[in-house]
Amino acid sequence: MPSLPIDPLLDEIVRTLARDRAVVIEAPPGAGKTTRVPPALLDAGVLGSGEVLVSEPRRLAARLAARHVAAERGETLGESVGYSVRFEDVSSARTRVRFVTEGVLVRRLLADPELRGVSAVILDEAHERNLATDLSLALLARLRKTSRPDLMLAAMSATLDGEPVARFLGDCPRIRSQGRSFEVTIEHASAPDDRPLELQVVSAVRALVSGGDVLVFLPGAGEIRRAQSALSALAEKERLLVLPLHGNASVDEQNRAVEPAERRKVILSTNVAESSVTIDGVTAVVDSGLARVATHSPWSGLSKLSVQKVSRASAIQRAGRAGRTAPGRVIRLYTRGDFQARPEQDKPEIERADLSELELVLHGSGVGDAGAVEWLTPPPAAALGAARTLLSDLGAVTDAKVTDVGRRMLDFPLHPRLSRLLVEGEARGVAKRAALVAALLSERDIRSGARTSFGGGQALDGARGPSDVLELVDRFEEAAEARFSRSVIGAARLDAGAVRAVERARKQLARLVRERGPELHGSEEEDDALRLCILSAFVDRVAKRLGPGRRDLALSGGGTAKLSEASVVHDAELMVAVDVEGGALRGGAVVRLASAVEPEWLLDSERLQELDTVEWNASAERAERVTRLSYGAVVLEETRAVAPPSDAASALVLRAALARGTGQYAARAGLDGFLARLALLGEALPEAAFPELGPKPIEHALEAASAGVVSLAELDAGDPTLALFHELSPDQQRLLREQAPEHVTLFGGRSVEVHYEAGKPPWIASRLQDFFGMADGPRVAKGRVPVTLHLLAPNRRAVQVTSDLAGFWERHYPALRRELGRRYPKHSWPEDGRSAKPPAPGRLR
Repeated sequence: MPSLPIDPLLDEIVRTLARDRAVVIEAPPGAGKTTRVPPALLDAGVLGSGEVLVSEPRRLAARLAARHVAAERGETLGESVGYSVRFEDVSSARTRVRFVTEGVLVRRLLADPELRGVSAVILDEAHERNLATDLSLALLARLRKTSRPDLMLAAMSATLDGEPVARFLGDCPRIRSQGRSFEVTIEHASAPDDRPLELQVVSAVRALVSGGDVLVFLPGAGEIRRAQSALSALAEKERLLVLPLHGNASVDEQNRAVEPAERRKVILSTNVAESSVTIDGVTAVVDSGLARVATHSPWSGLSKLSVQKVSRASAIQRAGRAGRTAPGRVIRLYTRGDFQARPEQDKPEIERADLSELELVLHGSGVGDAGAVEWLTPPPAAALGAARTLLSDLGAVTDAKVTDVGRRMLDFPLHPRLSRLLVEGEARGVAKRAALVAALLSERDIRSGARTSFGGGQALDGARGPSDVLELVDRFEEAAEARFSRSVIGAARLDAGAVRAVERARKQLARLVRERGPELHGSEEEDDALRLCILSAFVDRVAKRLGPGRRDLALSGGGTAKLSEASVVHDAELMVAVDVEGGALRGGAVVRLASAVEPEWLLDSERLQELDTVEWNASAERAERVTRLSYGAVVLEETRAVAPPSDAASALVLRAALARGTGQYAARAGLDGFLARLALLGEALPEAAFPELGPKPIEHALEAASAGVVSLAELDAGDPTLALFHELSPDQQRLLREQAPEHVTLFGGRSVEVHYEAGKPPWIASRLQDFFGMADGPRVAKGRVPVTLHLLAPNRRAVQVTSDLAGFWERHYPALRRELGRRYPKHSWPEDGRSAKPPAPGRLR
């Protein structure tokens, strides 16, 4: 057995774990930590009668590591060394070293929170900070502090600074292996390359074929297939083996990629080869700089895979794979500037993932809310809130307690949505077919050319039906009936690898479900039952078509979307948006998989609301009573009628009037003058307690005029002045008439209009002769406010403006009399205006 860099540290690791029960191991990729540490614990006897669980972030890594350790021990896989991954278990009663995926470890903790029969847990590749890793670390740390202080726990990392994890585990020891590596030459693209990725790969591999094996990092299986096809000519010329390595590859394909070969290999791999899998013989690396990463859309609650740039730490790890056995060479298909602009580390998944499964697991394990757990990185409050809302919508959690439905959901290794679908399938008598639906939605799309995990492929030409999901079911079942014949799969435009993955998942789920519920008669009843199962899983994702034949949809969660042109759901008005891509709040979402919903299926839902509101109809310029039956933001039924008078209707009328502008109301019916009269008396007669009209008196007047009206037409027909007048008490109305009169009568009998303006004293205008015989001018407000007089010449132009008529007679009239006498000799200009007799009302002679 060849020596590995971690070997000299194995005794120290065993002693530390036996003594401190916790340790953080830091070792670069290829140091041997994954395959040497677990059997060292077994051989040292520190496990007692228990086993060691080694969690890996990927199924492929768990399988390969278990196979490698078993081979080194000269055993058949499944004896002392085995593995358990989703839907697959290779172990026996004799198994003591068990490699598991992180998800399987979480479910083991859920089924048996005490981890009986387990002496040690090793969290491998902890630097990746997957959600399941953080959850496992939190639950295991909690378990060690409560009932299992004897449990040994090791966290192993390739790049992570182990200090935060060690501190989280009670300041446990850290052990570091330097590993070994040879010099690696790194080349970057001189400029961005716009060619398809597979052609860039061909150019890079052509430059590297003179050395050892080449490891190419690509985002996913689709990119790997295209690169494999593009490399075929070069492979034939140079006698190269071009081999895929990804989670959905067959076991034989995976083995061929990692085992030595007679010819030089070009391994086309996802990021599984970054740290989890070591491949001997690799001296060159081609790095696309991309990976397919699980992301979470907060508005929809749907997780999906998207291609993103890897961090600098991941790029450095990838480059290190070229220098494990000899000097190596790395070609990065991106520029040096691109590399330097990338984040140093990837964000922990707990900061960007859907947390509904985490919340359900915590409730099911008896821990309760995520707030009761100590985390290495606390989950975001918004994501936790969305998770709790979804679990409530699914009927899994009520009043912070797991329901019977929720407990059954925990029995399935699926996202809570798909677990809920299976529970509903059991209740409706279609458990086996519901298992197929869940398998189709949990694996990648079986349709050729699909771009996302939940859809994006092409519908059959001219296909129409009630559900894209059922159309997938039909196409899969046709392939199954033909025993998955290559010709049938090709004719149905299906992806053979995806079909195999779905079939594996379907078989496992079919073993877990229980057939119960009513007996169904005919395929139509079964299809309806399956559509109800889909609705139960996506109860928050109901959508309504915005018109017959249109692809525009309103979403019950808010926002809009468009139905994919590839969808078979041509006619249904209501549907479930199973797969949504893009942002609904920006109107750019595309519903790639839909399933029709019958309106009566929604009638018993707690999300159904019947609202009776008063709303403004802008085109009719009136308030209307609207009765509306809504499912979230989707309106199922609506009726409208003219609203009866009410405060709400008046408020809408007022708002519309103010939006139109107050100018037209101010000029009408003397409203400005009326408001000025009120303001004058309010200030001059404080004892009368006239109402305060505030800084916007016109708006106050409109508010009064809006009372009891339901349309702008009614408001326009009314009189805001009269409305304000009626708000006054009888005494205030009398004072307004008497002490701020609209007209005053002068000594000679002439009636003159009194002008009132905001911020100015009241004033009147009349011929100077009309004031003969008056020693003083008129006053208002119980004589407290003199009226300003505009004294006019016979030509109706003011010759004097004054509020002191007595002073005018004394100081100004004598001079004006002489001037006016010269200009208007036919008019009478007596010497003493105070005692002169004014002319009779009418024209002067």
